[in-house]
Amino acid sequence: MVTYNPKQWMSLIFHSYSKRVLYTLWPALAFMAVYTAVLCYILIYHFDIDHAHFQPTVAMHQLLGVVLGLFLVFRTNTAYDRWWEGRRLWGGMVNSTRTFAMKIGAAISLEDHEEREWFAKMIANFVFAMKENLRTGVQLAEMDPPDDKFIDDLKKFKHKPNRIASLMHRRVNDLYRAGKITGDQLINLDKELKDFLDHMGACERIRNTPIPYSYMMYMKKFIFIYIITLPFGFLSSSGYLTIPIVVLISFILLSVELIAEEIEDPFGRDINDLPLDDLAGKIRENTREILL
Repeated sequence: MVTYNPKQWMSLIFHSYSKRVLYTLWPALAFMAVYTAVLCYILIYHFDIDHAHFQPTVAMHQLLGVVLGLFLVFRTNTAYDRWWEGRRLWGGMVNSTRTFAMKIGAAISLEDHEEREWFAKMIANFVFAMKENLRTGVQLAEMDPPDDKFIDDLKKFKHKPNRIASLMHRRVNDLYRAGKITGDQLINLDKELKDFLDHMGACERIRNTPIPYSYMMYMKKFIFIYIITLPFGFLSSSGYLTIPIVVLISFILLSVELIAEEIEDPFGRDINDLPLDDLAGKIRENTREILL
């Protein structure tokens, strides 16, 4: 995720992300420039277009622009809602891991270094496994094994965060059976572990439920039809100035759609996605500080 100062206008205007957007959109913008230039040349020189017998369609595009603007507002709001919900869930994950670490740290004796170290490692392992499970797959190199059998055991399971959560549930119940924690403490710890799974399930819901296909298809189709017919609205009144006008409007509309595409899946590695690596590292640091 990009960190920035909202008060520094120049750095925002000329930020490297703007270059990245231009690099992504330049084929489409180049096509629109060439398409508009060819259209201007044909209609002006071969058909002798002038204002007298070729009325501009600016009014039509103004009407379509209102409808398109409503679509884009809904599109960006929907994408941002998904991004912000993901951030809220990971904020809740930070709080839940801290609370669980504090409760397990208070329940287990300070002299029981084995149990405290085990939970310090496994809480962080769950978060790192959850982070990569929302991407392309768990990176075993990021795990902090509590014993020699942990990695081999984890390889057997497809959903690795579930396995880690299951091991923590089992360990908490073993502590209860061994008399190291009371029944009330067991209930409280179980609630915190349930929060882990609730946060993970909510993130998976966002990750595995894309924007409906029909909406996405018609949104892109609407933008395409709008910009492909846009030269006709300015041709007779603007001449070859139609080229930069069309390119600028195309850049604005396509940029908004591009940003929405990036943030609708907030768990990836795009520049605007959530800083999951930093959050997971912070959780690992916090749990070690609390328990060790």
